[in-house]
Amino acid sequence: MVYPEDARLGTVVCTESTPNVLEFAFVVEGAADEITVRRGEFVSVMTESVTVIARVQDLVRTNRYYEHAEAVREYQSRGEPLRSILPTDRWQYTIANARVLGFWDKGRVVRPYFSVPPGAPVRRTEEQVLARFLKLETENGLRLGRLSHHELEFTPSIDRLLSKHLAILAMSGAGKSYFVSVLLEEILSRTKEQGRLAVVVLDVHGEYTYLKDATAGQLGVSDGEIEIEHIRGSHFQIPVPSLSAEGLSTFVSDMSGIQIRDLRRVISEARKRSKERYTLSDLAELVRGDDSINKNTKEAIVSWLINLDETGLFGIEAVPDLSSIMSPGKLTLIDLSDFISLKKKQIVTSYLASELLFLRRQQRIPPFLLVIEEAHQFCPEGRHELAIPREQIETIAREGRKFFALLCLVSQRPVKLSTTVLSQCSNQAVFRCTNPYDLEHIGKSSEGIDRSSLDSITTLEVGEALFVGEVVTVPTFVRIRRRKIEPTGVIGSLSEAIRRTDK
Repeated sequence: MVYPEDARLGTVVCTESTPNVLEFAFVVEGAADEITVRRGEFVSVMTESVTVIARVQDLVRTNRYYEHAEAVREYQSRGEPLRSILPTDRWQYTIANARVLGFWDKGRVVRPYFSVPPGAPVRRTEEQVLARFLKLETENGLRLGRLSHHELEFTPSIDRLLSKHLAILAMSGAGKSYFVSVLLEEILSRTKEQGRLAVVVLDVHGEYTYLKDATAGQLGVSDGEIEIEHIRGSHFQIPVPSLSAEGLSTFVSDMSGIQIRDLRRVISEARKRSKERYTLSDLAELVRGDDSINKNTKEAIVSWLINLDETGLFGIEAVPDLSSIMSPGKLTLIDLSDFISLKKKQIVTSYLASELLFLRRQQRIPPFLLVIEEAHQFCPEGRHELAIPREQIETIAREGRKFFALLCLVSQRPVKLSTTVLSQCSNQAVFRCTNPYDLEHIGKSSEGIDRSSLDSITTLEVGEALFVGEVVTVPTFVRIRRRKIEPTGVIGSLSEAIRRTDK
């Protein structure tokens, strides 16, 4: 492989401990005040047998004339800057410390097994090599942005990014919801030949409702129409006749085995009498009239049934009918912004997670991606009694990939998110995060993330993310692209909100 001469960045030098198998240092070429190399940039060293791919971990600027503080102080006391007397500019240079990521050998990635030689030239990594090294799919991949400090597009394949679950983690305002919008645009833009995925979004705050009016032209889709359905939470209805006693018990926190057994018998009786057309109120009446049920058990079951009925989420028929609305390439937005009650949101989430996995196991719906915003509210690490959907989400996390029932969890508090679920997300997109507890949690649950990458998360800019997991060979920093469709009428700042209301 021949590199252009302007791709040369520096020369490998010897330090006390480098070059070794995993690290090397090089003197950066160019003028002292010229920025030619950046932290996080991919670089390469060519050898006779392989190409060594590395990433710049740190940059150290040095100058021999400023090594001794007492000498600098002496010249300062005379009122004369050191550079006016000595040729300091000639001895100022930058040393870049790079960490070896792997060897590129005849089209495949090989673990490092020797050190680069001192004096070897260091160059920018050629884009084609870097794309193949990171396992990007340049033709049919999802066009999500560009690699930080590079012009190379970040185009992971849909298989590598989504087939083993994805977690999107960040502090508030770092760009996670913006990235979800970009991801949804890419999925909607795919053709039948590329393969289309059904998507269901649990939109807690109504952030994605603007997409309901999106057109194929806005997304750059030339052939065919795009399908987007918006369902308000207040219109959502869970069909009581299709629920078993075990199914109803998932909506309450502490129903005992005896109570489930008695409820099962009552449901069986209701089905015989009403021919699959009964409500929770009907079940409560049957429980009241069943003298074989213990008084305390009867009161507890009736109380649960009435409380569930009062949510307004339960009816005779399913709204929507998931088996009929799920289709390849279609986006279904479940808008939960109508609900103030967290319990209502959790009930909807619990039912959806359970029903979607059930239908997918029976192959009655196509492969799907379930996007859950504010995932820590529905699948927390602790407080089991307040986590109605937790068991259903964990089941999808453990078993869903076998059936291509996939999760995308979005959270601004990773430390509050279930470790069981987070560890099952083989891919993570981590945006800026400064909370030390969240960072520690991310480090423990993310395979392949190194200390340097973890430390860099606190300095990420808005819209910049660290991708970790099977989606890329090594942790990779990416600048997310701009959305093709921008929401209208959104108030973006406090001052704007004040001006609109203070009239």
